[in-house]
Amino acid sequence: MITYKSANEYYQDLFGNKIYKLALDGGFSCPNRDGTLGTGGCIFCSGGSGDFAVPTGNDVNTAIETAKALVAGKGGRKYIAYFQSYTCTYAPTEYLRDLYLKAIIHPDIAALSIGTRPDCLPDNVIALLHDLNKIKPVFIELGLQTIHPKTAEYIRRGYALEVYDTAVRRLKEAGINIIVHMIIGLPGETKEMAVETAKYIAGSGADGIKFQLLHVLKGTDLAEEYLSGKFSTLSLEEYTNILAECLKCIPPHMVVHRITGDGAKRDLIAPLWSADKKRVLNYITKKLSEYE
Repeated sequence: MITYKSANEYYQDLFGNKIYKLALDGGFSCPNRDGTLGTGGCIFCSGGSGDFAVPTGNDVNTAIETAKALVAGKGGRKYIAYFQSYTCTYAPTEYLRDLYLKAIIHPDIAALSIGTRPDCLPDNVIALLHDLNKIKPVFIELGLQTIHPKTAEYIRRGYALEVYDTAVRRLKEAGINIIVHMIIGLPGETKEMAVETAKYIAGSGADGIKFQLLHVLKGTDLAEEYLSGKFSTLSLEEYTNILAECLKCIPPHMVVHRITGDGAKRDLIAPLWSADKKRVLNYITKKLSEYE
């Protein structure tokens, strides 16, 4: 049986009760979209992973209440304010301070989770995160996806692996909890390459990891590549086998915040099996229990 420390278990230990994430959109852009590094974004990006996020506008409290209503009835009493759309440290520091301070002091918010790029963490932002972390826990989610240079270039990630290493070191020095995203099933990558990425993340100093199945979504450049026959997506069985090998690399203290993912069904082109989230999770759980 392959076991791991899940996010639910971790949050229960940390907060003493079940925690739900509230997806919020702070109106950010990305250097990979505004012309600083590029204009098309990463090849798989459909909306900065924030398709279901509630825009904060000028009223963070109202946005939090709206997001709470979306998860009403699930039994949660405390929430994580989760900013995930595009690059959520890519803005003037004063804007970030105002936005995140309003979110973190809300009485129902137990922690702040911020998705960003390793190359968008200047000293003043690190200092801000350090200050916020004194109020309530702050989690930074870094989109690494892969350690392999050719794949990183193909997906238009826009920064070298050394930039990730530096970001992790500086965040750890500031006492910030780090969660790293990796994608399984990237075009041209083998099982062995995915395992190498998982091993690297496990040894990099990160506190947690999110495994993501490669989705092909409408409106992305990846969709054009897929529809022209340049690559195929993984089957559920293939994905589970690779995931199992990656999980074997994760030390017991490291939190596994996600073992797959599900894109918006209205935009999903492939793999279609991923749309049935309950079936997918049940299958993966069963298979992981059968590994020796």
